[in-house]
Amino acid sequence: MKFRVLAAVAAVSLASYATAVVAQSDVIKQREGLMKEWGQATRPVGAMLQGKAPFELAPVQAALDVYVKNAATLPTLFPEGSQAGSDALPAVWEKNAEFKALFTKFAADAKAARAAITDEASFKANFPAVVRSCGGCHDTFRAKS
Repeated sequence: MKFRVLAAVAAVSLASYATAVVAQSDVIKQREGLMKEWGQATRPVGAMLQGKAPFELAPVQAALDVYVKNAATLPTLFPEGSQAGSDALPAVWEKNAEFKALFTKFAADAKAARAAITDEASFKANFPAVVRSCGGCHDTFRAKS
């Protein structure tokens, strides 16, 4: 009888652990997916910013929309204990309020740029601030690869 109880407790514990590991893996995949979406939206805009592609307003607006959308979701995808297997540094959880505030600032900068950018001149004047806002998070909260 004791063996059955111990076996049942062990099975429940193992199942709980496995569920937590899967959930952690899922949340990491979700946030990596949103970051990749940012990268895909940024590529054509970066080429424009570097003068390697002609300016087009639609991709710039689309990228800024993706930034705003994902910035609202991403802070929720860093629950305590989801560092393993990712480039997230411990500072994400140690300085969590600062981390979340950077996403809020990034979204606000992207919204402001979305409203301000109407042509190539306003793009070149406003988009670099959005890029800097995005990169600011990497300095403190992401491991350099």
